[in-house]
Amino acid sequence: MPLTFHWFLPTNGDSRDVVGGGHGSPATVSGRDRPPTVAYLSQIARAAEDLGFVGALTPTGAWCEDAWLTTAMVSQNTQRLKFLVAFRPGFVSPTLAAQMASTFQRQSGGRLLLNVVTGGESQEQRAYGDFLDKDDRYRRTGEFLQVVRGLWEGQTVDLVGEHLQIEGAKLARVPDPVPEVYFGGSSPIAGKIAARHADVYLTWGEPPAAVAEKIARIRGLAEKDGRSVRFGIRLHVITRDTSEQAWAEARRLLDGFDPETVRAVQAGLARSESEGQRRMLALHGGGSDALEIHPNLWAGIGLVRGGAGTALVGSHEEVAERIADYHRLGIDEFVLSGYPHLEEAYWFGEGVLPRLRTQGLWQHPFDTRTPPSAQVPFAGAATAR
Repeated sequence: MPLTFHWFLPTNGDSRDVVGGGHGSPATVSGRDRPPTVAYLSQIARAAEDLGFVGALTPTGAWCEDAWLTTAMVSQNTQRLKFLVAFRPGFVSPTLAAQMASTFQRQSGGRLLLNVVTGGESQEQRAYGDFLDKDDRYRRTGEFLQVVRGLWEGQTVDLVGEHLQIEGAKLARVPDPVPEVYFGGSSPIAGKIAARHADVYLTWGEPPAAVAEKIARIRGLAEKDGRSVRFGIRLHVITRDTSEQAWAEARRLLDGFDPETVRAVQAGLARSESEGQRRMLALHGGGSDALEIHPNLWAGIGLVRGGAGTALVGSHEEVAERIADYHRLGIDEFVLSGYPHLEEAYWFGEGVLPRLRTQGLWQHPFDTRTPPSAQVPFAGAATAR
C-alpha cells in the first residue's frame, strides 16, 4: 500500500517565519505576512494537488478561520484534493454534523475527510459554551460518533446517552462515499474512543520509539473491539538539496523567535490539559539547546507554536529515510506543513516524493488523469462552471 501524504492550509495566516497559534495557544497570532485569504489558500491547495498530496488539513480553534466555511470555498477552486476538516463535536449536534458532511461530499465530489478534535483545553471550550471536563468531552465524542456513523449508514437513530439525547434522527441523503474519520489523542480515554471509532489514528511527531508504543497500544485496543485502524503522523518539514541548507533554514527560523514570545507561549502551554501537548513540551523542555531529539527530528517549532511542534529537517534523501523509518513502524499517512506553506510544499513535493517513488513507497495519486495544471483556463471558458 503506497504512502499517503496530506498538506496543511494555514487558515491563521502564513509567513517565511513560524506563525504563532496552534493547539492550546492564545487566540492572537503573530507573523502573518500572508493573510489567509481564499485566493492564497487556493494557491496552496492547487500546488498540493499538482504535487500529489491527497488532502489538506485545515485546523480548528479560536486562533484560525472556521474550517468548514473555508474549505467549502477553497474546494471550488480545486478538482481532486480532499479536505481534512478539523471540527469539535461539542459545538454542533451530531445530526447536523452528519448532514453537513453529507452535503459537503455531494457538493465537492466526495472530497471530505474529518479530523475529530475533542478539545484539550477547558478554558477555550468554555469560551464556546462547553463546560464539560476533558474526560467527559471524550465520552461525549464517543456518543457523537456513534450517532453520526449510524446516520451515515442510513439508520434512524435514537440515543439516550450520558451526554447526548437524540430521537428519530435520519438523513434524507447519506454521504457517498462516507467520510473517513481521523482522530488523535494521547490520554487513556482518547485511546479508547479512537480505537472504537477512528479510521485513522493521528499522532504528533514524536521519536520513533514513542510512536511505536502508541501504535501498539491503539492497535491492541482496536483489536479488542474487533476493528483495525490505520495510523498517521503530523509533522512539519524543512527539506533542501543538502542537509546543511536545511539546518541553516531551521537556524534562521530559530533566530527569529523572540525570547519573550517563547517564554509566554511556553508558560501558556505548560497549563495545557492535553497529554499530547505535555509530551510535545517534554521533547524540548522550553529551551533552545539540544532541539534535534532524534536524527533529523527537530523540536524547535514547538517553542512558539502549540500542537504539532516537531519538524523533519534534512536533505531530501534524509527526510525520505526518516519517512521510511516511520512507515516501518506502521505509519501509512503523513500530514505535513512548512513555512511558508506554498514554497515548502514544492520543496517537499519536488525533492522528497520522487525519491519515495523510486523506493516504491509512493505513487502520484493522479498519475492516470490529466494534471490540473495542464488545463488552460481560457480554452475551457465556454464550459467552465
